[in-house]
Amino acid sequence: MSHSTVPRSRAEADETDKTPVASGGATGPGGKKRKRSSGKLSLRIRFRRDRVLLLMTLPAVALLLLFNYLPILGNVVAFQDYDPYISDNGIVSILHSPWVGLENFQRLFEDSAFWSAVQNTLVLFFLQLVLYFPIPIGLALLINSVVRPRVRAVSQAILYLPHFFSWVLVIAVFQQLFGGAGILSQLLRQHGYDGIDIMTDPETFKFLITAQSVWKDAGWGIIVFLAALASVNPDLYEAAAMDGANRWRRMWHVTLPALRPVIALLLVLRVGDALTVGFEQILLQRDAVGPGASEVLDTFVWWNGVRNQDFGYAAAAGLIKGVISLGLVLVANKVAHLMGEQGVYKK
Repeated sequence: MSHSTVPRSRAEADETDKTPVASGGATGPGGKKRKRSSGKLSLRIRFRRDRVLLLMTLPAVALLLLFNYLPILGNVVAFQDYDPYISDNGIVSILHSPWVGLENFQRLFEDSAFWSAVQNTLVLFFLQLVLYFPIPIGLALLINSVVRPRVRAVSQAILYLPHFFSWVLVIAVFQQLFGGAGILSQLLRQHGYDGIDIMTDPETFKFLITAQSVWKDAGWGIIVFLAALASVNPDLYEAAAMDGANRWRRMWHVTLPALRPVIALLLVLRVGDALTVGFEQILLQRDAVGPGASEVLDTFVWWNGVRNQDFGYAAAAGLIKGVISLGLVLVANKVAHLMGEQGVYKK
């Protein structure tokens, strides 16, 4: 029997295994040293490994650059008296349009219509944040509590369906229900009351817009919350039930903490989108209630830029909206960090 096959005692084996390896690496056959892996792959190796996935993302990245980031360069129009008819080439028109500096912004700050649009935008945002944002959470909790899968699937389908309707169809449905000749008004007249026309009432327009948004998009908004609820460990519910927690206690101490990171993320995104409250939806109903009640920043930009051909003035309003939205995202994300959540990005 050769020396290499002699069995060793456990103590000798452990002592041998604990022998440190030289920093230069292990020695292979022939005295050559083998390089030890540091645990990090080089950029070239990672690129070769993930090249198929990177190629698949190239079309999406190209579209993002073309339609989201490249147009940012057009914000220079906000500092010009832009005239698109100087040339058929838009870039040439920008280069040859006269420079006016901050004149467009000064006009904005002196325009009462602009401040009215800002006020309407903020009021609509707070209404939708208070009345609309919690509804998908409540619907997700309600659907998640349904035991029968068939009932749950039918409920989800019914709630999702309005999301696929266009705003023209949504407004037509509300017109048939709450318009001057709608079902509600006819029902009131049949019982001896005066008819109502909610669709043309400036006082209730903001609540009407919020109700339309809830009916159309609340069902779609529960998808993210249902996905978060599906990742909750069922053992947590069983442990809470064994400790004597009823259904409400389990929801408060198990379900809502599981949803808190998702709620914080969506809330940050919603705050960042505060100044965008539904361009198409409001534009379709602008003439019915008048610009005093329905004008928001998006319709203000459209009206001045597209209808009145005052492109520099509209671009200045849009630039102010973008800067404020970016600031709101940063502030809301900082608040999320203070609450212990990740938000849009990590610290």
